[in-house]
Amino acid sequence: MKGPSSWRRVRSAASVLRTRNRSSVAPGLLRTPPLLSLVILAALVVSGCGSSAAKQTKGAKKAAATSTTTAKAPPAAPLTGLPDPTGVAQGRSVVSIKIDNDSSLARPQTGIEQADIVWDEVVEGEATRFLAMFQSQTPDVVGPVRSVRLTDPLIVWPVGGVFAFSGGAKYAVDGISQAPVKRIDESAAGNAMFRDSSRNPPHNLYARPADLFGMGGEPAPPPALFGYSPTPITAGVAVTSVHISFSYREFAPTYTWDGASGTWLRSTLAGPFMTKSGKQIAPVNVIVLPAAYAGGVGKIGAEAQLVGQGAVKVFTNGHEIDGTWSRADKAQRIEFKDAAGKPILLTRGSTWVELPDISYPIEAVPAAPAPAPAAKP
Repeated sequence: MKGPSSWRRVRSAASVLRTRNRSSVAPGLLRTPPLLSLVILAALVVSGCGSSAAKQTKGAKKAAATSTTTAKAPPAAPLTGLPDPTGVAQGRSVVSIKIDNDSSLARPQTGIEQADIVWDEVVEGEATRFLAMFQSQTPDVVGPVRSVRLTDPLIVWPVGGVFAFSGGAKYAVDGISQAPVKRIDESAAGNAMFRDSSRNPPHNLYARPADLFGMGGEPAPPPALFGYSPTPITAGVAVTSVHISFSYREFAPTYTWDGASGTWLRSTLAGPFMTKSGKQIAPVNVIVLPAAYAGGVGKIGAEAQLVGQGAVKVFTNGHEIDGTWSRADKAQRIEFKDAAGKPILLTRGSTWVELPDISYPIEAVPAAPAPAPAAKP
């Protein structure tokens, strides 16, 4: 379609041609022939249309480019790396809750399947207890809630936020009091915790995460604890499962790779590790970080040594990546590197971190090699 400026140029050219043909010419010179005038006029019309079309095309491309550059990807939840389209994870801190793992009295746990990260640490008697971090999801109820341990401050120090627990020995409470968290025990929880009369104490204390989020905590959002890969991870060795031999078999987990869901199905001696909702625990990533327990593993007051360095096994996308962990200070997150010294990245999603004593065996089952392609006849 011709623009106004194009028509003006055409009309001006036509006028010039008419004037030239009407004017007197010197002897021996010819007027512009009519046919040549029409050819020139047609060329000017085409030129004007082309100029207008080019401008329109350029404008359309500019609009498309503007539309493309203004479309931004949603922010990521810091503790999973998953998209956070509503932005809920960007405006609140992490809520870390100490959770019971007594094999007969605490299980099945409630709400733990919605945690972004769960840490499984050895406590007295070589039983284990969980520290679950909630940030991107808000289950209605979580529990049973139990007491703090000396290992907990080293876990939560880099992320801060709210730390919810039932209570604890003075040395353990003094330890968590030094960490940059807002401590909420049963005595200060108000409506954020309640006792379930259908269960026996002390395994009947439960928390309401929505109320705990409302109690503040900084920073908001917390920093990421792990790095995440934007593409499927193929590093390491393909494995089908991993078993961590905690001292008591009832606490010793096995994680079995489920390719259909892209998760590691957790089970123990009793069978699949189920929650009250009927869902099996199935994290996207499993980190096995053997730790030395100061004071003696299983002793009262023992503390996992999570500052320093050591070996680590990372299980993600059906693969095992062996490497090292290091941490110079408790305020920093733990860094993971492979044998080549490159950072070990995780698949976006939930993560369970197992903290066995350095003496506990860890057994992974390699995946069967892929069959060789059939020979051509």
